[in-house]
Amino acid sequence: MTTEIGVLGLQGAVREHLAALSRLGIAARAVKRSAELDGLSGLILPGGESTAISLLAGEGFLARLREMADAGVPLFGTCAGMILLAREIAGQSITYIQAIDITVARNATGRQVDSFETTLSVDGIGDDVPAVFIRAPYITRMGPEVQPLARHEGTVVMAQQGNVLVTSFHPELTDDLRIHRYFLGMVEKYRQEVQQ
Repeated sequence: MTTEIGVLGLQGAVREHLAALSRLGIAARAVKRSAELDGLSGLILPGGESTAISLLAGEGFLARLREMADAGVPLFGTCAGMILLAREIAGQSITYIQAIDITVARNATGRQVDSFETTLSVDGIGDDVPAVFIRAPYITRMGPEVQPLARHEGTVVMAQQGNVLVTSFHPELTDDLRIHRYFLGMVEKYRQEVQQ
C-alpha cells in the first residue's frame, strides 16, 4: 500500500495543502469526486466555506467520507474542514461527516477583518507553532475520547480523536510543516495497521 494523500479539492486552501505535502516529499492529489477517494492513505479537508463545500460534495460524497472515517482512514480538517468533521455545530441542526465528537462554533473569531496570526503551544509538536486564524471556528465541547492538543486564550483550537485531527487555524498558510508532519505520522501508523 503506497502512501497517497488526498486533499478535498472542491473549494478553499487546496493548493496550499498540496504544496505543504510536496515540500515533505509526499505524493498528494486534489480529490473532487468520490471515486477519487479510492486507495488514499489519508485525506485533508481544507479551510474554505463549509456550507459551500458540503453543497459541492453532495450527500453521496459525504457518506463516503463517513465510511472512510469509520474505517480508520486518517482525516485532517482545517477551519471549514473541522466544521465538516464535527459531530455538532452550535446553533445549527445540519451536520456533515460527524467523525469527531466535538461541538464547534462557526466564525468564533469574528469576520474576515478580525483575522490574526499567533503562536501556539501544541502537545507533542512544540510551544512555538505559528497559526493563522481566519473567521475561525472554536471547539466548545469535546467528548471523552477527544484529546485537546492546543488552546488559544483558553479555548481548544486543535484536537484529535483516533484517526481524526482538526484545527481551527490554517497551518498550510505558514512555512511550518510540523502539523502536516504530525498528520503524516497518523497516516504511517494507519498504513502499518492495514498491512498487518
